[in-house]
Amino acid sequence: MNDIIDFILQQTKNVLAIDSPTGFTSRAADYVMEEYRKLGYAPVRTNKGGILVCVSEGNGAAPCGPEEGPILLEAHIDTLGAMVSEVRANGRLSVTPLGGMNPNNGEAENCRIYTREGKVYDGTFQLKNASVHVNGEYSTTARSYDTMEVVLDEEVSDREGVLSLGILPGDIVCFDPRTVVTPSGYIKSRFLDDKLSVGILLGYAAYLKEKKETTARKIYQHITVFEEVGHGGSASVPSDVTEVLSVDMGCVGDGLGCQETQVSICAKDSGGPYHYDVVTALIRAARREGLDFAVDVYPHYGSDAEATLRAGHDCRHGLIGAGVYASHGYERSHKKGVANTFGLLKAYLG
Repeated sequence: MNDIIDFILQQTKNVLAIDSPTGFTSRAADYVMEEYRKLGYAPVRTNKGGILVCVSEGNGAAPCGPEEGPILLEAHIDTLGAMVSEVRANGRLSVTPLGGMNPNNGEAENCRIYTREGKVYDGTFQLKNASVHVNGEYSTTARSYDTMEVVLDEEVSDREGVLSLGILPGDIVCFDPRTVVTPSGYIKSRFLDDKLSVGILLGYAAYLKEKKETTARKIYQHITVFEEVGHGGSASVPSDVTEVLSVDMGCVGDGLGCQETQVSICAKDSGGPYHYDVVTALIRAARREGLDFAVDVYPHYGSDAEATLRAGHDCRHGLIGAGVYASHGYERSHKKGVANTFGLLKAYLG
């Protein structure tokens, strides 16, 4: 088990090191495609830029109902980020968020600006007039995309100087993930939502190959690329799929039972309840294997599985994930949460 957890963590770190905010995911997808190929699979790039791969053909038994039919596991490789919306007269950049990037969580964060011509520039996301010794309203100014800007690490002080670098509105701004794994097992980084789950799905695919496991059900994996804007799982669902299981972050916070060391099973989020029978079967599988889990209701959340249903696909649906604290900020999980999530996948899909 330790070997597979180490594999998952290494894959997670590798993917976290590749910038991939929504709409700018091709390099990260290239990496994941190649990892599936190294494992002996035949992944397919979807028209939207995601990855679809069959990791198990099942035992060949004819399905009697949706609970025995093929299942699609979904995780997303797109993250939060920003886009240049204006090159300002003073040489600073105004930006607009990609997904739910909260400006409070990005203040003073190092970032990279990718131009259409392939150049990459460094910068910092700062409050306008960010010097405390100069700005008397520093502490009372609300952080928003109107009051904040990207300061380039280039000797430019006007719009023309920035344009001469090749930077234009529409260029992508990527924030530094700052990935750390502590000796005590905590995993700290931006964008564990949902690159930690991408690592877990790669780990499960590696486990199936290594153990030569034959699962009861046919299993697909879909690495989506537009989850953070709501339509990642809306397409590329194989026609024989009867169930979708989103493997995303488990919420940790006030009013919820989950901790970073656990696997979370979501019963309901802001989009409504998950399929009752799926949630029940996940709980039973977790109990049967003695896993450390929590069942929670997420107040502000939406998943790829819901996007799949809203697109009109007739499927049962569920949502699980390792517990993640400080979601959409500098997030934290734990190796035990990874192990419990991986264990639940094995127990449920057995």
